Amino acid sequence: MPRARKRPAGAARPDKKGPGGKRTKTEDPGEASAKVENSSLQETSASRDCGKNLSSYWLMKSEPESRLEKGVDVKFSIEDLRAQPKQTACWDGVRNYQARNFLRAMKLEEEAFFYHSNCREPGIAGLMKIVKEAYPDHTQFEKNNPHYDPSSKEDNPKWSMRSLILF
Repeated sequence: MPRARKRPAGAARPDKKGPGGKRTKTEDPGEASAKVENSSLQETSASRDCGKNLSSYWLMKSEPESRLEKGVDVKFSIEDLRAQPKQTACWDGVRNYQARNFLRAMKLEEEAFFYHSNCREPGIAGLMKIVKEAYPDHTQFEKNNPHYDPSSKEDNPKWSMRSLILF
């Protein structure tokens, strides 16, 4: 399932503001310094031309190895997607608000990387395409489903899902 990733916090030392709005981290001998300038991006003809043709690519995280959740194995690998009719499946069970918002932001025909996570060899395992608009995740209402959410109501569902097809 998709999951937002945070970047490492960096050095533990406080930032000091330098001249002209620049932020520099304090330096210790043997430590690399980091400098961030407070400047605006300049648009070039190349960036103007390239920006019009850019697409979004999503990273869809899934766990290919067995993992029990409330007594149900929730593993899903690229091989499981290949075994689906027309190699199409819904991406359900997302219970993270940031990831849910990403699911809702996806557009039809955008591409996504199928990422194997929490396994011996994590990494991108394939390429998929978004083939259906976001719609309510039915697993939030099924009491026997490991992704059941008793606080979600059918007239106002909290969780969404997407349908994806393997390339």
